[in-house]
Amino acid sequence: MLLDKEKAKEKRWIINSDDSAAAASDVEKIARELHLNTIVARILYNRGYKDTASAASFISMRSEMLGSPFDMADMDAAVARIERALSTGEQITVYGDYDVDGVTSVCTLYLYLKSRGGKVSYYIPNRSGEGYGVSSGAIDAIRESGTTLIITVDTGITANEEVEYAKGLGIDFIVTDHHECREELPHAVAVINPHRPDCKYPFKELAGVGVVFKLICAHYEVAEGVSRIDATRYIITTYADLVAIGTIADVMPIREENRIIVSYGLGMIERTSRYGLAALIEAAQGKNEPRRHDRSKRHVKKAKITSSFIGFTLAPRINAAGRVRSAALAVELFLSEDKERAREIAEQLCEANRERQAEENKIMQEAYDQIAELDIDRDPVIVLESDLWHHGVIGIVSSRITERFCRPSILISFDGNDAELPHAEHVGKGSGRSVKGMNLVDALCASRDYLVKFGGHELAAGLSVTRESLPLFKKRINEYAREALSGVDMTPTIDTDLEIKFSDVTLELAEALLRLEPYGVGNPVPMFVMRDVTVNEITGVSDRKHTRLTLGDGTRSVVAMYFSNSPDTLGIYNGDRVDLLFSIDINEWMDRRSVQLIVRDLKPSRAQRRDFADERSRFSEIRAGATFSAEENVIPEREDFVAVYNLIQSSVHTGVNTLSHREIISRVNKGSGARLGYIKLKFIIMVFLEMNIVGVSEEDETYTFKLHYSSGKKNLDKSSILKRLRQQLR
Repeated sequence: MLLDKEKAKEKRWIINSDDSAAAASDVEKIARELHLNTIVARILYNRGYKDTASAASFISMRSEMLGSPFDMADMDAAVARIERALSTGEQITVYGDYDVDGVTSVCTLYLYLKSRGGKVSYYIPNRSGEGYGVSSGAIDAIRESGTTLIITVDTGITANEEVEYAKGLGIDFIVTDHHECREELPHAVAVINPHRPDCKYPFKELAGVGVVFKLICAHYEVAEGVSRIDATRYIITTYADLVAIGTIADVMPIREENRIIVSYGLGMIERTSRYGLAALIEAAQGKNEPRRHDRSKRHVKKAKITSSFIGFTLAPRINAAGRVRSAALAVELFLSEDKERAREIAEQLCEANRERQAEENKIMQEAYDQIAELDIDRDPVIVLESDLWHHGVIGIVSSRITERFCRPSILISFDGNDAELPHAEHVGKGSGRSVKGMNLVDALCASRDYLVKFGGHELAAGLSVTRESLPLFKKRINEYAREALSGVDMTPTIDTDLEIKFSDVTLELAEALLRLEPYGVGNPVPMFVMRDVTVNEITGVSDRKHTRLTLGDGTRSVVAMYFSNSPDTLGIYNGDRVDLLFSIDINEWMDRRSVQLIVRDLKPSRAQRRDFADERSRFSEIRAGATFSAEENVIPEREDFVAVYNLIQSSVHTGVNTLSHREIISRVNKGSGARLGYIKLKFIIMVFLEMNIVGVSEEDETYTFKLHYSSGKKNLDKSSILKRLRQQLR
């Protein structure tokens, strides 16, 4: 089947390292002058920081390095209009998106305007009922509150018609956004977006909440009459936690300004005084308990706040509000000044996330069923649709499909259409993800004749399409993709930083790597490769959902965790030698710290594969009559037969009658201390068949056994196979 073929596809590791003599000299200089571990200096060099000055700039992270917000187009006009609204007491509405970036953008601007004495409210459209972006219906609803100024955050860059509509109602717009721009911008009071062609701001990769951050820095600088540095320091120490959450969740590159903001923000989250954020951290860890429990007697391990914790633990819960309920719930959480209410909302978000996970799994399986019927070699963009999929979840599923199949994917849901509308006029809402080599927004632009609307980024976008136009859209976007991806190798790849030796893996290196945090897109967790490492022990963890490996080089051992991979699926056994792709972590337990590896991928080592091939070849030679020496350990003894038979018997009695060749070798050698090798086991299996001791069927060196019960012992000396082997011994 297609899925089996894709699952079995081995990933290619790409080591992005310059190992030239010139590079080594520069690395040594960086390490010496900045007092860095040489491996850390090599990582910096390979990531583009090729001299002491640029590496020092990356390591130091100073708020003074943040650029002037007034370098952004229209910033002066935006600041002036906001100041006028604040001074005259106008009603301001902050209009945001329903994802994490949108929620944190709304909260940041709302809190800032409130702190300036502003009359401010917020509006976030409902994902299912209203969909993405600004709508005339929303403007009508906002008008009822007396609003005369709408400030969009993380949205609005394509709201040309809606801005004109608002003008007719006497409502001004300030648009702040970070999505790609169309040729014509909305005719608003100000349009602040670093992607504007005429915007001179040098750092283009701010999240929506990052653009809000620049706006309030600019306003504070003018309103308080302070320097840019003082304004930035005040704003970053007040709002960096919210800005960091939105930046990480929106998968913005964690470099330059984003790296500085996220670094400050993670520190703020560690010691947060926001009731909602503290409650969400506790709820996400399952630490919120009913009142009847005495929480004071429990030891609660403090969460380690990292980009990964934000991205994989907090962000999905915040996102879940907008996906399956209302994003306003997440805004209320962050704005809450009541501890108990904050705890209630946090639990609701965790429950919403569980609902989202269940829906995601259901859609995922249905999507896989559809993919099994497609020819993804001919049509590289996987376009799937359903009348029942939840709009809020299809983007997550699209991400998983693109990651698994290494192809662009778009999922479209026609859920929620008016049943009285003609079937062909139903509008589906879609979410897509792409791969390097195909800009998804460009692909949608090329297919715009068949779309109602679209927008987004290079690798992620949203769209709307009628059911009638869907077949033509599929055809057009795949035509575009075939050309864009022509010559692109679609084999799944993993980028790595360095190949290192086992002796390099120390607690000292793990601590030195902390200088590179915070991690994220653009500054990923350093990934390493090691070759020909011995697996001393392999065990299952948490009902065998995860794998714990003890790895060694003959002199010392290190523990490695392979999460979300069961030992039963790896095909790796005790004594095997593996090539390993991993990151380095610090394990803290009972006040003890030790280095630990986090495995991303592993495979039998090149040396072991070569040995396997040699053993198979040698077995074929001996089976064909070649002579061999006693040192080759080919002829099985009676205790070898007994050990293998006992393993088969105990396995069959527990309901497992299928064992691989290598699994038998590993388990027998570990359990009995036998010296069982590839060739010897092959002949044992042949003798079992010959003597009718067990029934055996084989496929790809995996055996299915059936026990044959008989009274009396078998005389193995009668085996013609063993007799022939003894004659071949030289």
